[in-house]
Amino acid sequence: MTSFPAQQEIIDCSGYGNGSCLETDRSLGVRAGMYSFMAAAIFLTVFGNLAMIISISYFRQLHTPTNFLILSMAVTDFLLGLIIMPYSMIRSVENCWYFGLTFCKIHYSFDLMLSITSIFHLCSVAIDRFYAICYPLHYATTMTVPVIKRLLLVCWSVPGAFAFGVVFSEAYADGIEGYVILVACSSSCPVMFNKLWGTTLFMAGFFTPSSMMVGIYGKIFAVSRKHAHTINNLPENQNSQMRKDKKAAKTLGIVMGVFLVCWFPCFFTILLDPFVNFSTPVILFDALTWFGYFNSTCNPLIYGFFYPWFRRALKYILAGKIFSSHFYNTNLFTQKETE
Repeated sequence: MTSFPAQQEIIDCSGYGNGSCLETDRSLGVRAGMYSFMAAAIFLTVFGNLAMIISISYFRQLHTPTNFLILSMAVTDFLLGLIIMPYSMIRSVENCWYFGLTFCKIHYSFDLMLSITSIFHLCSVAIDRFYAICYPLHYATTMTVPVIKRLLLVCWSVPGAFAFGVVFSEAYADGIEGYVILVACSSSCPVMFNKLWGTTLFMAGFFTPSSMMVGIYGKIFAVSRKHAHTINNLPENQNSQMRKDKKAAKTLGIVMGVFLVCWFPCFFTILLDPFVNFSTPVILFDALTWFGYFNSTCNPLIYGFFYPWFRRALKYILAGKIFSSHFYNTNLFTQKETE
């Protein structure tokens, strides 16, 4: 950081020893086990979300407004697994950051951005499902491709501006006692949010959009229950579409619930930590961060469990059939699924 060289002349780093990393007491077997477990999670995250990206991008039948939002969310999870989790794995196992202060900021900015981007995507999907189920006659004219593009622009630009702005301006560390010494003497890639920015991040980046999602899905399921009494009296094509919309809303509601369960402990710890004088053990915060990462691992598994079309698409991808000409027009839905 540009503000530290002049200060380093009077900073005593003797308490950090010759090596600026904390010594780990983990045995070779424990470290090997941690590497194996985390590497498996990274592989599943990257491969699962890449399969989702290829499926929706390739098969024409999947080119719907909702699926474009899911595609963008899969890109978010894919990037988290590809460019964030590997470096976090090394930091978590070795208790040290080997990649320098500048890359530490870049890494954490992307980490924060992708986490917030995920929840913004889930908000957009909730809005999409709200119109599909609560206002089905207006859905086609409301959730158009230009509207989806504008939603995606917000989903990526706002979290990106927030994350990189806060991290590179170091606003998150204003007033934190000992932070300058920690950065100058340690190789731990410290990013500690003060009370103001910890609260701002929790409220604006997690609590507010989460509350919106819960409220929207509550409304969706209330309307779905009312529809259940009249659905059998509707024309066959409308009946079929409402059943599919209801199933999609249920599946995406599960995705939303898993996200909240995985990320709430981490965001809540960021909120609480400055009020308890940053006494949260590093190993606990690390574990909560990885628990949040696992959300990106779970999403393709949820899609695979609830969406037969995804399993078929994955089978075609692994078999190499997507390299055949005109295979993108293949029907991924069975007669039962379209009824």
